[in-house]
Amino acid sequence: MRASDFDYELPQELIAQAPLERRDQSRLLVLHRSSGKFEHARFSELPNYLRAGDLMVFNDSKVIPARLRGSNRKTGGEFELLLLEEVAPNDWWVMLRPGKRARMGTEITLPDKIIATVIKVNAEGHRRVQFSGVSNILDALPTIGETPLPPYIKRAADAGDVERYQTLFARYRGSVAAPTAGLHFTPETFQKLRDRGVKTAFVTLHVGLGTFAPVKSDNLEEHTMHEERFVIPEESARAIESAKREGRRVIAVGTTTVRVLESTGGNVGAGCTNIFIHPPFEFKIIDALLTNFHLPRSTLLMLVSAFAGRELILSAYAEAVRQRYRFFSYGDAMLIL
Repeated sequence: MRASDFDYELPQELIAQAPLERRDQSRLLVLHRSSGKFEHARFSELPNYLRAGDLMVFNDSKVIPARLRGSNRKTGGEFELLLLEEVAPNDWWVMLRPGKRARMGTEITLPDKIIATVIKVNAEGHRRVQFSGVSNILDALPTIGETPLPPYIKRAADAGDVERYQTLFARYRGSVAAPTAGLHFTPETFQKLRDRGVKTAFVTLHVGLGTFAPVKSDNLEEHTMHEERFVIPEESARAIESAKREGRRVIAVGTTTVRVLESTGGNVGAGCTNIFIHPPFEFKIIDALLTNFHLPRSTLLMLVSAFAGRELILSAYAEAVRQRYRFFSYGDAMLIL
């Protein structure tokens, strides 16, 4: 298959620019793989589609305020940095704009007299920077950083995004983009799941550029995913093994959770994954998937197409467009059963 096989038409006005007032009032398109039928619901009705014994697995990574702004004291030039991947404390790969002015040795002054010095440039144009004037840049981010909203949201991040571009169950800081399928959950949703007998487990995958990097070649075999760090705790591994052994459904909340589970078999451990899931792919762990709607030609759309079939997914997306669903990070959700 080729990247162009995963294209679709999306009116720009359907790209959600802000969250709804309540997380669980998003719409929910339910796709039944066996019959190919659609149902339309509200996210608050999600528990109605689940059954006792189902295991929902969530990604509990926490979004960091990864967007920084600074200037070069010598030239006065303004820069924007987006943290991508931590090499070591105060040593990060970043996306830096304007990149052409950020040569080796360039020093960028950030708030609180923190300095970011460019120490390396890779083939993709990303800069490796060393931070000084702070013991650990991660600790300074809540004060000097901004919520890293994706580029299709055409507004600056505001105070509301600090809360809403974060799942309620986020625990471990490290993501530069939200695992957006989890944004819809409220305490009421979790209570309804418990009342229904649905079990929960958590894994961690720090969402980086790899999840969202565009597929530049039409030949999928030429696309290489960036590595992203993950952790599967022992308690979650036991829950996943038990569910599979007893024939209970494992439901992944988000494509990032899918990548962790399918690259590890759900076994306990920590490491990095660069798994690229696209048709054809044999899923061994997940039985259902809750996800948002994804960009055309993206690796995320390819992943859900591998799970439900390309034609069925594109048909579901066309239905979502007809029904005026809201797309992408702050948009609506789809449950694939």
